[in-house]
Amino acid sequence: MLRKKFIPDPKSNRMRYAGDLAHARKILTEAPPANLLFLLENRFCWMNDFIEATDTGIEVGCGLGVSSRYIKAQSFLLTDFNGMEWLDVKNVNALETPFPDESFNFVVSSNMIHHLPYPLRFFGEMHRILKKNGVLLIQEINLSLLCRALAHIMRSEGYCYEIDIFDINFKCAPDDDYWAGNNSIPNLLFDDKERFEKNIPGFTIIKRKFSEVFTFINSGGVTAKTFFVPLPLCVLKCLKIIDDFLAKRFPMIFALQQQIVLRKT
Repeated sequence: MLRKKFIPDPKSNRMRYAGDLAHARKILTEAPPANLLFLLENRFCWMNDFIEATDTGIEVGCGLGVSSRYIKAQSFLLTDFNGMEWLDVKNVNALETPFPDESFNFVVSSNMIHHLPYPLRFFGEMHRILKKNGVLLIQEINLSLLCRALAHIMRSEGYCYEIDIFDINFKCAPDDDYWAGNNSIPNLLFDDKERFEKNIPGFTIIKRKFSEVFTFINSGGVTAKTFFVPLPLCVLKCLKIIDDFLAKRFPMIFALQQQIVLRKT
C-alpha cells in the first residue's frame, strides 16, 4: 500500500490550521515552542556553510519567513507567491520571478519544490537569476517508508510516482492549489545524481544529506499543527543524535527530510 499513488482528500487532513500562515507566524512571534525552534534552526543554519556575509540572496516560497532569523547574509530577501506583510518582495512566482539575470549569489528553497507543478521550469529560472558559481540551497521532503506511513496517517499531503519528472511540460503537482503537493518530486529529482545532472545540465549536486526523524515528528508542525510533547533542549539534542544516525544509516526507511546544494555551472 505504501508504495502506491496516494492522493488524500484535503478535507480529510488531520493536521490543524493547514495553510494558515498568519496563525503559525503568530505562534512563532509570541510563544514559539522549543521543539519547533530547534527544528527550524537545524533546517536553516547548515546553509550558512555555503554563504558569505557579503553575499546577496533570496528565499523563494518562504512561507512564514523564519529563514531570515538564521541566514547570515547582509542582503537576504523573503519572497512568496502571496502578499503577506512580512515579505520583502510580494507575489513572486517561483517559476517566473521578476529579478534580472545573475542577481544573486544564493537562493534558499525550503520544502517548496514538492509543491511545484513544473519543477524543471523552476530550475531554469533559478539558473537564470543566480550568478556564476551561485548556489541553490534546498531543504526538502524525503519520501522514506516512514514519510509515506505518516502521509497515510495524517492525510496532509500525498505522493505520486507516476510522473515524468524531467519533462518540462509534465504537470507533476496540482497547479490550482498552492498548498497541495507531490512528496515524490524531491526523490524523483535527486535520487539519481547522474540523471539529474544530465537532464538539468546547468547545475551540479555538491551536497546531499538526509536528516530529521523524531525531531520532525515531535515538532508540532511548522505551518499546519499537530500534537507534540514539549521537550527541553538537552533532550532535543539527544534526539538529533538519534535522528542523524538513523537518517545516515537508513535514509529510505526513517529520514523525513533531505538537504541538497546545487552549484550553478
